[in-house]
Amino acid sequence: MGLFDFAKHIGKNVFGKEAEASAKIKEEIERDNPGISGLDVKYDNGVVSLSGKADSAEAMEKAVLMAGNVKGVEQVKVDQLEAPPQTAEVEFYVIEKGDTLSAIAKHFYGDANAYPQIVEANLEVIKDADLIFPGQKIRIPKAVA
Repeated sequence: MGLFDFAKHIGKNVFGKEAEASAKIKEEIERDNPGISGLDVKYDNGVVSLSGKADSAEAMEKAVLMAGNVKGVEQVKVDQLEAPPQTAEVEFYVIEKGDTLSAIAKHFYGDANAYPQIVEANLEVIKDADLIFPGQKIRIPKAVA
C-alpha cells in the first residue's frame, strides 16, 4: 500500500451517496485545511483526485491522508496538485489491530512517551489520540532530538 493507496471499506464515513462524495471530501479537507489553496476534489468510484496548490509537501501529504482516510476511498491522485518537493524525512504507517500510539512511538522512536510527536504530525487525521482505527494511514516524522 503506497502513500496514495487506502483501504476502501475502512475510514471515516463522510458521505452517503457517491454523487455527494466530492463535496463532502472537500468539506472534510477544508475543515482543517493543512495549507491547500484553490482546492478542488473529484471522486469517481473510489478514486479521489485533488487539485490546487499546496503550501508545502507536508500540506499535500496531509490533504492526501485526510481524503484517503475516508470510507469509500481506495486511491488519491495528486497529478493536478502543485506542491514543493519534500525536504523532511517522513514515513507512513497503516495502523493495525491492537496498535496504540504509544506502541507506534516505541517502534519508530524507541520511546513510548514520544507519541505526542505522532499526534502533532497528524492533527488533521487523528482528532483523539485514543480513537485510532485499523487501516488508518498516518505520517511518522523523523524523531526530533
